[in-house]
Amino acid sequence: MSAYELRRELPSLDRPVLVVALQGWIDAAGAAAAAMNALQEQSSSETLAVWDSDSFIDYRARRPVMELRDGVNTKLVWHDIELKVGHDTAGHPVLTLSGPEPDSQWKRFAASVAELATRLGVYQMVALGAYPFGCPHTRPPRLSSSSPSADVVANVPYLKSSVDVPAGMSAVLEHALTEAGVPSLGVWVQVPHYVSAMSYPEASVALLAGLREVTGITVRTDDLAADGALQRARIDRLVEANDDHATMVRGLEVAYDALADQSLSLGSADLPSGDDLAAEFERFLRDQGE
Repeated sequence: MSAYELRRELPSLDRPVLVVALQGWIDAAGAAAAAMNALQEQSSSETLAVWDSDSFIDYRARRPVMELRDGVNTKLVWHDIELKVGHDTAGHPVLTLSGPEPDSQWKRFAASVAELATRLGVYQMVALGAYPFGCPHTRPPRLSSSSPSADVVANVPYLKSSVDVPAGMSAVLEHALTEAGVPSLGVWVQVPHYVSAMSYPEASVALLAGLREVTGITVRTDDLAADGALQRARIDRLVEANDDHATMVRGLEVAYDALADQSLSLGSADLPSGDDLAAEFERFLRDQGE
């Protein structure tokens, strides 16, 4: 049995790029999901293939949504992993893999993605992600990179980390696609830890700028940038109203400016926690609406 079902005939594409953003692993502030949504909307993406949910999704962890209308169970909305096809604003073909991260059979899933990518002539894969970091909202978000290929990493101007962390499906796909002969790269954006539980459009703008830099795929970010400016102003007002918050941000600014890859210890007793700041920020936003 095939791992996926084709919803239309495979198109003939000229050097398509595969962009991946699966839900379930780290995505601080939902930055990668927002970037993927913008890409899919602007590329007028259409579903090309859907993976077998019974094989890859744990329905007890990701239950379908029942739409109940006046007592009538009108339909169930299932969580599907989909490959979509479209073209960016410059006409470049782009494939997007989105939906929930598989709950099981990761190796089989990755092998099926690599097989289908090969059939479609994918020449490059980029996975998007976002993680909380000790950085200030008053500085541009920084990007970091990952790839099984040292040559691929060396050719991008992003931070390179050395750390042992639990892997997400994007890391598995990096290996599977690389082994299939498709250069693969993970592009990650750093999100200030104290805003990682709320939207942070500036991070999505940074991810899309990185995607354009490494693939040539173009996505308009005017709306995201405008939303980011509004969020930045809200955070500024919150920080200015609290001396502890202002001190923390100044410390993060010093660390950011001093060394590109240096972070301040998030466990310091002198720094308010990200949860504390997020809770206060939510109270601040509620107060603005009263």
